[in-house]
Amino acid sequence: MDATNAKALVLTGRVTRAEVPGLCAELEALLTVPGTTVVDCYVGGVTDPDLALVEAVARLALVARRAAVPGGVVLRLRDAPDGLRSLLALVGLSEVLGHVRVDPP
Repeated sequence: MDATNAKALVLTGRVTRAEVPGLCAELEALLTVPGTTVVDCYVGGVTDPDLALVEAVARLALVARRAAVPGGVVLRLRDAPDGLRSLLALVGLSEVLGHVRVDPP
């Protein structure tokens, strides 16, 4: 995948369930840019990783998976805190998310 085609989505602070639809809409807007095959989701600025954040990541992954882009879209989690990594593993989503790649710290 061409890294120069990557778009960025930045999550900061505490992510709440109420914010998830807006984050999905933001990702959908990024996916309307022709040639977008990779979206880097920066989560290093997130505080208090919890299940609301896990839900956000899962829903963003679903948006990426459903994107009408030939070859699909990869959502890369960048700067993921250890707490988020642990939660994703705990709930069994670290591999189930499919199109999401969590880069090593």
